[in-house]
Amino acid sequence: MIDLTGKRAFVTGGGRGIGRATAVMLARAGAKVAVGYRSRKPAADTHVTAAVRGDLGTPAGASKAVAEALRALGGGLDILVINHGVWPADDVPVAKMTDEQWESTRRANLDAVIYVCRAAIPNIKEGGTIVLVSSTAGQRGEAFHTDYAATKGAVISITKSLAVELAPKITINCVAPGWVDTEMSQKPLERETGKGKRAIEATIPLGRIASAEDIAGPIVFLCSSLARHITGEILNVNGGSVLCG
Repeated sequence: MIDLTGKRAFVTGGGRGIGRATAVMLARAGAKVAVGYRSRKPAADTHVTAAVRGDLGTPAGASKAVAEALRALGGGLDILVINHGVWPADDVPVAKMTDEQWESTRRANLDAVIYVCRAAIPNIKEGGTIVLVSSTAGQRGEAFHTDYAATKGAVISITKSLAVELAPKITINCVAPGWVDTEMSQKPLERETGKGKRAIEATIPLGRIASAEDIAGPIVFLCSSLARHITGEILNVNGGSVLCG
């Protein structure tokens, strides 16, 4: 059984989807949880200690959000889950990608990871852990979504870099989901009156698209003492759709 009683956690992107499911599971395991969000405030049943609104894609915004979370949690962190991000739903080839789209995706998915880490790491207690959320796109690429794939690939590199940099005091790992049934994925899942979802499921050996809870469970595992000898790893949670070690 995973028992996180007494642990203090900050989860970004916690207003919905994977972040919300992770916050709920951490709280149920006994952790004191602060959640960061940008537009969707967590529902009351998330049972978080504090909800912090802010734009993590700027140094000032990330520092402010981390500072507010620390105050709510009592001044320190044991667990940091960086989950927030964007996936522009429209197919856009690189030759037609605007500077605005590239910069927006990079700022949300990559810059913000560095800014949050930079602000939070000095406050993570010895024995603490970080979990980053990447994607199968960061491993195999994603045509017409190069901005997303590039930033998620960078998150994997950040994980491996910080694993050595932060050892032995802090562990850091990454969860790489495949398709997940969340709001962010609704456009392709609903394409052609439901055929989009069926077509996607046909590419997954386990035959179904993950729920947010399917991803949150492995994240919480990596936050627990059961994973204390794991660092720098990419845990694939994709139903077998991308088989890579």
